[in-house]
Amino acid sequence: MTEQGAVRVSDGERERVARRLVAAHGEGRLTLAEYDERVRAAHGAVVRDDLAPLLADLPAETGPRATPAPARRREVSSRPSFPGAPPLPFAACGGRGAVAAWAVASAVNVVIWLAVSLATASPVYPWWIWVAGPWGLVLALGGLGRVAARPRT
Repeated sequence: MTEQGAVRVSDGERERVARRLVAAHGEGRLTLAEYDERVRAAHGAVVRDDLAPLLADLPAETGPRATPAPARRREVSSRPSFPGAPPLPFAACGGRGAVAAWAVASAVNVVIWLAVSLATASPVYPWWIWVAGPWGLVLALGGLGRVAARPRT
C-alpha cells in the first residue's frame, strides 16, 4: 500500500464512489452483478487503496450532466429520488396510462365475475368492486388534484 492509500476512507468518499458506480451502471458500463459487487465493496472499504480498483476501469466523471428539456407536464412521485434511477413510466396518481390500466383490469375482473355468475346460474357477490373501486377512487382524486393545481389563466 502507498502511504496515501493507507489512509482510512470516510463515509463521504465511500458515497462518492457508490454514486459513480450508480452512474456507470445507468450508462450501461456495468452489469447488475458487477455493480452489486462493487457497491458492496465500496461500502465495506476501510482504506483508500480498497476504493481505487472499483473505479479503475471506468472513465472519470466529466462534470455535471446536461440538463434535460423541461417536461410538458409535472409528474408527481412519492418515491425517493436516487441518482441514476429510471423515471416512472407515467405520473404516480393518474395519467392516461394509469386510467387505461385501471379500465383493462376492471373489465377483465367484471368479465370473470359474469362468467362465474352465468356458469353457476346464481348471482355471485360482486367482488370486482373491491378491485375497481379503490383504484378508480385514487385515480379520480389524483385527477381532481391535478385539475385544482393547474394555473388559472
